[in-house]
Parts: sequence; structure tokens; C-alpha cells
Amino acid sequence: MDGHASLNNTTSGLCFSTRFPPIVRQNNTITSYLFSTIFSGLGLTSNFFAFCVLLGAYRRTQSRSRSSFLIFLCGLVVTDFAGLLVTGSIVITYHYSNFIWKEVDPNCHLCNFMGFSMVFFGLCPLLLGAAMAIERFMGINRPFSRSSNMSKRRALCTVISVLAFACFIGILPIMGLGHYKLQFPMSWCFFSITPEPVDQIFSLIFSLVGLLSIVVSILLNTVSVVEMMVQLLGIMIIASVCWCPLLIFIAQTVVSNESTVSNPIMRKNLLIYIRIVTWNQILDPWVYILFRRAVLRRVYPNLGRTRASIMSMYPMMTTSLRRKLTRVESMHP
Repeated sequence: MDGHASLNNTTSGLCFSTRFPPIVRQNNTITSYLFSTIFSGLGLTSNFFAFCVLLGAYRRTQSRSRSSFLIFLCGLVVTDFAGLLVTGSIVITYHYSNFIWKEVDPNCHLCNFMGFSMVFFGLCPLLLGAAMAIERFMGINRPFSRSSNMSKRRALCTVISVLAFACFIGILPIMGLGHYKLQFPMSWCFFSITPEPVDQIFSLIFSLVGLLSIVVSILLNTVSVVEMMVQLLGIMIIASVCWCPLLIFIAQTVVSNESTVSNPIMRKNLLIYIRIVTWNQILDPWVYILFRRAVLRRVYPNLGRTRASIMSMYPMMTTSLRRKLTRVESMHP
């Protein structure tokens, strides 16, 4: 019997309750194993390289504020790397071995783990981006209190708190609020987006938390644009472009009371949006690598005089604001 037919005919866990049409494997379609292989390889290599760059910068820095910011960046790189490693390993193993989910995971433990990983590692970069925007905003507007309070330990505790919050959201479907289910083309698991109330509630939680993180990043980074770091701007733009299509799609699906399970077009769209999200983990590390201050100075030697030129444009700028901008200059990585 064909493996996919067996998957539909065998009684097992709730994560396998969705029936999918037969999958035609073609290398030129969105379901091709090449997408997962190439994306995972690019992402893992880029994030490993970025981690080495950040680790070297962290060891060389003497500034406490800069060290704190590098801790946030390292948190982003590590979670991106771990997310690609965990989810990519499962998806690539499926594509190359063509294992039958119901046989290797009859109780849905692997599916629940992958669904949790998709939510946890998906929310981490958005929440960490918002946390960095808040920390940067406080550095601009309250430089003295921020300088005395934002130690390395506090930055590390903030990162751990963000991870704990993302973990809490990730385990909600396992606790009964929503469901993790096998998704088209049966190579990955994600939360179910259906008209069922618990699925709708969790879908909205995921979507709203992600969108709120992006909005916070945009608002606070815009307010502190005078001294905004290029890295934060890059992270914000990449997160917005890569994540908004998926988050908006989830919210629209819930509001319209539709289901990605019964609609083949929506199933395909969900997969496409997930592919777009993967680019966030691939592009993020290159923001850290290419837009370091040392690199920017080689491209733009006058970078060190940028702050002075900005100050000269606003001769009426108050003394207190001048002190703030002078105080936070050491925050640039």
C-alpha cells in the first residue's frame, strides 16, 4: 500500500486527522525538497558566520552598553540557528527518507515538538527585535538611568524572559488551546487554522503577538531615528517584509471563519508564506555581518562625523538632548 494512502487510512493521533490529496513530487514546485535543503543550508551557514563575528566583537568591546546590545544580537543569531537546525532536520529527513509520520510518530510527539518549535523559534526574533527597540528607545530618552541599569546580566535576563514568553505561547496548543497538526505537503507540523474556537483563539494570539512586536519595533525605532543603528533598521525591515504576509494571512483566515485544511489554495498559500518567513532567518545574520560599524566606516569614512553634522542641522537643539546623543554614542556596535 502507498505510504500516503496508509497515512489517511490508519487510526492514530489527532495531529493526523487532516486528509490531504496525493502529493506529486516535482523539483520545480513549492513542495520540492530543494526549498528546504537550500534554505536550511543558507540559514545555518549564515547564522554560524554571524555568531562568530558577534562573539569576536563581544570579546573586544569595552563598553557595557555595547556588550548588552551584542547579547541581544547573539540571542537572535542563536535562536535563528537553532530553529533552522531543529525544523530543517525534521523536514529534510522526511523528504530524503519519505518516512510515514503515523508509523514513526503514532502519538504525535514529534509533530507536537515540531509545531512548538515553529511557533517558539518563529516568535523569538520578533520579540527580541521589539526588546532591542525598547532598550534602544530607553537609551535615547533616559541615557543616565539606562546606563546604570542595563548591565550584561540584565540584558541576559531580558533575553531569557523573551524566550520564556515565546515558550509559553508555544506550549498552549499542547495544553489544549489549539492543535498542532501535520501540514501540506505532509513534511512539517504547525498549528491548525480552522473555524474551531480553540484554533481561532490561538491563531489570533500568535498573529497579534507577532504584529504587535513589529509595530513596537517600527514606532520606537522611528522615534529614535536620529541615532538609530543601521542594524536595528535592517532587522525591523526584514522582519516586517518576511513576517507580515503570514501574520496577516492567519488573522484574515480567522476573521473570515475559513480553514486552511479544506481549502487547497489556502494550504498552498500557507506553505508559501512559511517559505517567506524562512528568509528572515537567512537574511538576519547578514545584517549583523555587513552593517557593523567597522564595515560601514570602510564604505563611508565620514560616518564618525555624522552625529556632528546632524547636530549642526538643528542649532536650537536643547542642551539635554545634546547630552543624550553624546551619551549614547558608545552604543553603536
